[in-house]
Amino acid sequence: MASGGGRDREIVVDGAGMVMGRLASIVAKLLMLGWKVHVVNSEKIVLSGDPTMVVNSYRRTVLGVRSHFSHKWRPKRPRTPQRLFKHAVRGMLPKNKAKGRQALSRLRVYVGVPESLKGKEVTRFPEADASRLGSTYVELGVVARQLGWRGVER
Repeated sequence: MASGGGRDREIVVDGAGMVMGRLASIVAKLLMLGWKVHVVNSEKIVLSGDPTMVVNSYRRTVLGVRSHFSHKWRPKRPRTPQRLFKHAVRGMLPKNKAKGRQALSRLRVYVGVPESLKGKEVTRFPEADASRLGSTYVELGVVARQLGWRGVER
């Protein structure tokens, strides 16, 4: 991660095998410092904890919230891996201030690796690696499929 000014402050982060909360906090700090961050392999980001409990808690918050008023105005919850991760980063930014909104606009999250980023060097953060977890975990793609995400055909 070389520090420089202007346009070269861009980083591609590989999300495979990274813990979502730890990765989101690192990405949020980079965004606040002015970096443009591309996160690839978002479906392979992991959530720590018992898989059934993690999936059930996400299903409860995403699918269980209803509105008595109208189906058009119920809370919209993220269901895709890209949006689930972006929502986690958004929660760590001052989203109601201009600086936080600008920071969030510099974040790009992808399922897999897009053609435009294939040759670029990817960065991994050892402090966010799932191998440091002592317990079980579940991938974000599995949680998203339980919420209704159909995935991409490869």
